[in-house]
Amino acid sequence: MKNLTILGSTGSIGCNTLDVLRRRTDYRVFALAAGQNLDVLVPQIQEFHPGLVVVATEAVRANLVRRLAETSLPRGEWPELEWGRQGQLEAATAPEVDFVMSAIVGVAGLEATYEAVRRGKRVGLANKEVLVASGELVIAAARESGTELIPVDSEHNGVHQCLRAGQRSEVARIILTASGGPFRETPVKELARVTPEQALNHPTWKMGKRITIDSATMMNKGFEVIEACWLFGLKPGEVVVVVHPQSSVHAMVEYIDGSIVAQVSATDMRMPIQYALSYPAREPAPVPRLDWSVARHWDFAPPDLERFQLLKLAYQAQASGGSATCTLNAADEIAVSAFLAGQVSFPGIAQVVEETLCRIAVRHPQSIAEVLEIDEESRAVARELVNSRAGVEAGCLPRV
Repeated sequence: MKNLTILGSTGSIGCNTLDVLRRRTDYRVFALAAGQNLDVLVPQIQEFHPGLVVVATEAVRANLVRRLAETSLPRGEWPELEWGRQGQLEAATAPEVDFVMSAIVGVAGLEATYEAVRRGKRVGLANKEVLVASGELVIAAARESGTELIPVDSEHNGVHQCLRAGQRSEVARIILTASGGPFRETPVKELARVTPEQALNHPTWKMGKRITIDSATMMNKGFEVIEACWLFGLKPGEVVVVVHPQSSVHAMVEYIDGSIVAQVSATDMRMPIQYALSYPAREPAPVPRLDWSVARHWDFAPPDLERFQLLKLAYQAQASGGSATCTLNAADEIAVSAFLAGQVSFPGIAQVVEETLCRIAVRHPQSIAEVLEIDEESRAVARELVNSRAGVEAGCLPRV
């Protein structure tokens, strides 16, 4: 029996992970770490009986105590209740833990995930910010501890599967697919009139607000390019993005002989989650498999980098190296929040991000603490830009 910690248990990945576990007997839930969504967390505690539960703040912990007292769960069966950074670290690094599902949105889960990697825990990586903000440190820690990072994002999970068809030296490039979001055919001049409600209407996936907006701008795909470079030891030019509206083909790997291996499966996050939990074995699908008796067609097209400027910025930031991608992520989070609040336009997201990249010097952090300092500095600059509606000076990053 393996012990599992879920960082971000009340989010989409966390809930889907627990759904996969309902069909398995080889994993026990050791710890659940969440924010403040007790409406979801309390039933999870009642069903899965974790030994440790961590929430965001001391006040949320006190509220959780009250909520648990209202349930039929005997006090003797309550988990240990912790809160904040130290609680997350305990949940991720406890000696009993075999597998950590890293699914906390943003840099909030970075330190706990890094420490899990450093301690040699196998990590299912569903948090983009871990590698976008601190790829160099995390990958170095994984090499030193000898642990495995199993990607859970459908695209990187697909690449991971395709790479099993050949040797790393035989890989020419990888291809990540993108739905293109709701605005892939919208004239560029009309993007300034896009509303948050329109941008939140993703054509394929149901996700949180930030990742949905990032999908609409294709920043999400830019983050995936950065992740892919770290996960698979690639240069930005070896990672190609294509728009594939049907979202059936999650990723492809092109080998040096011209052969292309594609990973295709149902559009359901329980598929890559189960793969991560089972690897290297394969187990029966947790969702209905594709029905090949039904006619279907797949479209592929290159992305329009004038329309999706944030994707271009992501390539440039990864090529710049150092802390540029940390700044990219921090500025994007602030800019997306500002767009949702009506403070900047849809194209203004890219403007805030690019200007923040221009203003923050690229550094080479030696610790997670330094990464978090750069993250906060970048957020402060992005907030200033949002508040002042500063003009944008383009072209501050080296082009690739």
